[in-house]
Amino acid sequence: MDAEKGPESDIVISSRIRLARNLQDISFPYFMNAEKGNKTMQEIREAWRQSEDQLLSSLELLSFDNTSAWDRQILVEKHLISPEHGTAEEAYRGLLLSEDGSIAIMINEEDHLRIQVMLPGLQLEKCYDLAQKIDDALEKRLNFAFDEERGYLTSCPTNVGTGMRASVMLHLPGIAISGQRNRIFQNIHQLGMAVRGLYGEGTEIIGNYVQLSNQITLGQSENEIITNLGLITRQMVEQEKILRKSLQQEMRYQLEDRVGRAYGILTNARVINSNEALTLLSDVRLGMDLGIIKGINPYLINQLVVAIKPGHLQKRSGDEMEAFMRDVKRAEVIKEILLKSKQSEIQSEKEE
Repeated sequence: MDAEKGPESDIVISSRIRLARNLQDISFPYFMNAEKGNKTMQEIREAWRQSEDQLLSSLELLSFDNTSAWDRQILVEKHLISPEHGTAEEAYRGLLLSEDGSIAIMINEEDHLRIQVMLPGLQLEKCYDLAQKIDDALEKRLNFAFDEERGYLTSCPTNVGTGMRASVMLHLPGIAISGQRNRIFQNIHQLGMAVRGLYGEGTEIIGNYVQLSNQITLGQSENEIITNLGLITRQMVEQEKILRKSLQQEMRYQLEDRVGRAYGILTNARVINSNEALTLLSDVRLGMDLGIIKGINPYLINQLVVAIKPGHLQKRSGDEMEAFMRDVKRAEVIKEILLKSKQSEIQSEKEE
């Protein structure tokens, strides 16, 4: 997924559409044994292999019995599979994945299929269009569990109906620093939306990264869900922009000090844990967006947020590391990437 492109991408990190689908007359994954699981995987594999749809046939199939724990952890950190799916090792669990990571279909997670499309910036409609094409291609070869009154049947009752979850990942430091977060999030809950942390349900908000999604799918059409989420997201974006401008006008020195300290720590620390790093990277990203820090691409922070996670750090080092050594490696990676980016920008300016 290209982190550098997308509408409102200074605030909206990404948009995601996920469709939950199950095969007719087969138990949900939580209740299936290995025999049923293998049967489901075989049906899905054949549908993928035989599909004449160019988009679906372009995906790569990963079976988790042949995927290392490190690689599964990296998929979790990239938001391509759920943390629960990342611990699975059975041959009947897996993933269909596009080369750029924009399309990911979890196989035998909570549902038999979870079709996910994720794009940078605010692009819910485009995500849905792609997800629908994949859904249509699969439905030509698979019989999905569907009830005329209730809609698509899913493992979790809150997904019954369209089976769709729409979400956006937002970076909201202005709302947090101004002390408006609790009030605004309470209003969002009242509008039927869920507010969660970086990795969705059950995760806390760290580094001012917030996932906003619809809570129910029954009784609403796909277009209604997307329209409602898009409207609320645009209101959040506008509120964030107003508060950032206000902070810059009313707390200029405090804001510049906060950003400068964050950058100083990140480029000099020898040891740093994940939560502290995310918090400081949020401040630096804000400084870049507001022009306080120049010479670094703001979207580099999006890449760093992922690169400093445990799976990525261990993959980079080529060895399993305990928590403290990961903190040491994290500090090294952040310093290296930030300073290299700064030096590259300076060199480019000299050449011009």
